[in-house]
Amino acid sequence: MPKLRFPATLLALLALVGMSAVPASAQSILRDAETEALLKDMAAPLVKASGLGAGNVDIVLVNDSSVNAFVAGGQAVYVNSGLIDEADTAAEVQGVIAHELGHVTGGHAVLNLGGQSATNISLLSLLLGAAAAAAGGGEAAMGVIMAGQQAAMGKYLAYNRSQEASADAAGAQYLSSAGISGRGSVEFFKKLQNLEFRYGYRPQDGDEFYSSHPLTADRIATLQDTYEKDPAWTKPDDPLIQKRFLRAKAKLYGFLAAPRDVLRKYPLTDNSVPARYARAYAYHRESQFDLARKETEALIAADPDDPYFLELDGQILLEAGKAAEAMMPLRKATELSGNTPLIATLFGHALIATEDPANFREAQEVLRTAVARDRENPFAWYQLGVIYAANGDMPRAYLASAEQQVMSGRMDDALRSAQAAEAGLKEGTPDWLRAQDIEMQARAELERDKKRR
Repeated sequence: MPKLRFPATLLALLALVGMSAVPASAQSILRDAETEALLKDMAAPLVKASGLGAGNVDIVLVNDSSVNAFVAGGQAVYVNSGLIDEADTAAEVQGVIAHELGHVTGGHAVLNLGGQSATNISLLSLLLGAAAAAAGGGEAAMGVIMAGQQAAMGKYLAYNRSQEASADAAGAQYLSSAGISGRGSVEFFKKLQNLEFRYGYRPQDGDEFYSSHPLTADRIATLQDTYEKDPAWTKPDDPLIQKRFLRAKAKLYGFLAAPRDVLRKYPLTDNSVPARYARAYAYHRESQFDLARKETEALIAADPDDPYFLELDGQILLEAGKAAEAMMPLRKATELSGNTPLIATLFGHALIATEDPANFREAQEVLRTAVARDRENPFAWYQLGVIYAANGDMPRAYLASAEQQVMSGRMDDALRSAQAAEAGLKEGTPDWLRAQDIEMQARAELERDKKRR
């Protein structure tokens, strides 16, 4: 899991009412090869059941501690890290994904009057009424609800109750068609209901008229009635998927939580794979190199050919300034994972970090392959630009920088880099055409910004 700069925490009240002032594109996306592979496999049977087509839906992990998932137009489902932390089973998350696919197939983001603002459409945040605790309860809560509803009609996207009910029904259908029990979906809604109670919200008569979502108790009753009639209701959860989920959940917790909390949740007496995973990240974040390596070495001893154990070991070595030592586990991890782009990017980084020109040609090949398979990777483009510059290929170094800058929203820099690339590349070649595309994209975005201001 690469290092990320974490954004400021979203306003608690906005998180509670299920609206975010920050568009999905502005939030930090958490990228990890193992977690992405798991989410893809968890979603695959549901995507197939929805008719959207295999490989046409992205499940994106967002660095946000609120318990939420959303769609924001297009065929992507965004899942907050807080939701993964709250879930106990992969089946619970699959229930969430199924519901969100119902929003995608229903075209709710596109049809919603506020959809063009690309503001998060939230299903699983607490109901609007749960803002009572933050607002002081009673009449203050009602004021917040009404104000929030008025604002949502303008700047923010707001789903109405019929759309939520439609997505609930569609999600239930997709779970059934995929042969996945709805028990996880029901259990997760019960967790949301417990969160409502924790925040002091107790539904009163008439509350449904002030909420964009059906009341949670009603949703649970409806869904449970639907799922209990389904043949898959008593089907056991997939044990392999659940095993992978517990690993990914622990890894994410170790990466995001305070180290002291990690060690409290995964004490030294726990020698399971998830516990060692979490502690390795916690120790690494505190620069306790020996302790972090002890955990990864134990993991690798248990399974020497697990690419994700090797990836973590290589990352710890690399970020401790031991690039030459990191090359072996990262090379093996890249090979065992089938050249997974995120792992290959880390390997390319290690090759460059050795500062040995003998490794630069391999680094270029590895990174070019990585960006060919995953173009939405700013760090890979940055590293590729570094290696092009080291090899004296400045036009392609500028082009790689332009790719990285446009994905990072730095349109002024992207425009200049694209123009510099065009000036040095042969006219009509694929790279020259790509530089031209980026220049046009950057100009258009800068012009839109100018008009907005």
